[in-house]
Amino acid sequence: MLNIKTFRVNPISENCYVVSDETKEAVIIDCGCFNESEWAHIKRYISDNELKPVHALNTHLHFDHALGLKFVQRDCGLLPEANKSDQTLYEKMGEQLAMFFGIRDSVSGMPEIGNYLRDGNTVTFGSHELKVLLTPGHTPGSVCFYCETEKVLFSGDTLFQCSVGRTDLEGGSQYDLMHSLTRLSELPRETEVYPGHGGKTNIGFECDNNPYF
Repeated sequence: MLNIKTFRVNPISENCYVVSDETKEAVIIDCGCFNESEWAHIKRYISDNELKPVHALNTHLHFDHALGLKFVQRDCGLLPEANKSDQTLYEKMGEQLAMFFGIRDSVSGMPEIGNYLRDGNTVTFGSHELKVLLTPGHTPGSVCFYCETEKVLFSGDTLFQCSVGRTDLEGGSQYDLMHSLTRLSELPRETEVYPGHGGKTNIGFECDNNPYF
């Protein structure tokens, strides 16, 4: 059984997930911590539960989902894993911060990408697997992570409760996003969705109520 712990971090209230199972192995998804204080809560949870993080996964590489990767590398020894099409966004994180907050200094010490994830790849931890689903639109390299055995999807900013991620930022595409939503609509209706912002939902509810489907 998956244990999913949600941490709301940074001024944009991004969801960072620590996902583990009975083996104590874990993955960290979208660590967007802005500072040591936010990271300390996540690190304490990992320590208190004797977890062993084995992957640092990213649904995409906007700053609000990736700034905490430097803490993950430092304290867990893990390099980020993401789709290569978001590499340019990762390199321009300073520009993103300047646009939203007028700051750039927080991008110092960011680790290099350790593994490029492709559509159909499988990420293994403990007794579970997450399948990589390429879902461009919000960014060119947006992916979702799907656990088929437990019908759980980590959707990043591709899908929110009754909404979707914006497509007016660099690399965004409304056309691609619509195709990605069609792909997600084919998952089992009972699939629980853990998005990059806001509360969780499920595929059936979104197919019936989300105006973008």
